[in-house]
Order: sequence, then structure tokens, then C-alpha cells
Amino acid sequence: MSVILLADDSPHAQRMGQRILAEEGHQVVCVSDGEAAALRLPEVDADVVIADAHLPGLSGLELCRCIKSSSRYVRVILTAGSLEDLDEAAARRAGCDAILRKPFEASVLAQALLPLLAAAKRDRQLISMAAAATSRAPSAAAAPDDIRAAVERAVERELPRLLDELTQRVLLALGH
Repeated sequence: MSVILLADDSPHAQRMGQRILAEEGHQVVCVSDGEAAALRLPEVDADVVIADAHLPGLSGLELCRCIKSSSRYVRVILTAGSLEDLDEAAARRAGCDAILRKPFEASVLAQALLPLLAAAKRDRQLISMAAAATSRAPSAAAAPDDIRAAVERAVERELPRLLDELTQRVLLALGH
């Protein structure tokens, strides 16, 4: 079961998000501001954070920067009302993985969420594999080979996604 941290100051958005995500089989933890999200994240060990870009206190954009600077697997979806200002280029620079404009259909949320959950799961496994390889190495001489093999497998799996992500960031930076 995936864990999703939903940060939105609207009780209606929290109720709807809770219902939609729970129906999809996810565990959902709701908070109403950015500081609470930042505090609860390590405790709930979320795979994905869905945050309103205009949260009180710590904004969704600031929360995204905080998450991306401290976590190697948590994915972030920023949301904003269709009439609210959101600098999407700044959101991408902050590291957000997807942007959704409210109101959105449940199917749109599910479509955005699936690849992010898969990526978070994959990255968790890679981190666990690397940690296991270093902890079970019988000697200092064997550890570098085990680590190199784990890194090679990880790079091989991740290279296409990394190339796509880098291409998108370059295109955004160039204004395309």
C-alpha cells in the first residue's frame, strides 16, 4: 500500500482527496499547512506528497524544495486552482514531479500518480539494495565490487528516465 501525504488548507479538497485516494487503495494522511506537512513527512514516510501551491505558512513550492533537498525517493505533485497564479517553471525548478490544476477529475489524479508511485517504489528499492550491499559485504575488498554492480544496475534502469527528465528541464529552461 502506498502512503500519500495530502497538504491542502481546504477541508473540501482534503475530503475529496481522501476519498479518491482511499478508493484507489492508498493510505492518506491529510494536513492543512506546509509546516505540518514538513513535520509529518518523516513520520508517515510518504511515497508521494500532493500539496496545494498556496498553502499557508510554508507554501507548496517551499515544501517541494524542502522535500527534494532531503529525500531521494519522495515525489511531489503541486496543485493550484485554475485561476490561481502558479509559476510552473519555478515549480519545476523546485523539483515538483507534476502539476495539477483544480478542479480535476479522479482519473487525472490517478494518471499522474501511478508513474510517480512506481518511481518512488523503485528508488526506495535501489536505496535499500545499496544499503544492503554495503552492510553485508564480507570484507572491505569485496564491498566496492558489490557497490559498483548495484550502481551499474541502477544506472542502467534509470538512464532513460534521467535523460527524459534532463531533456524536459533543459526545454523548460529554454522556454519551450
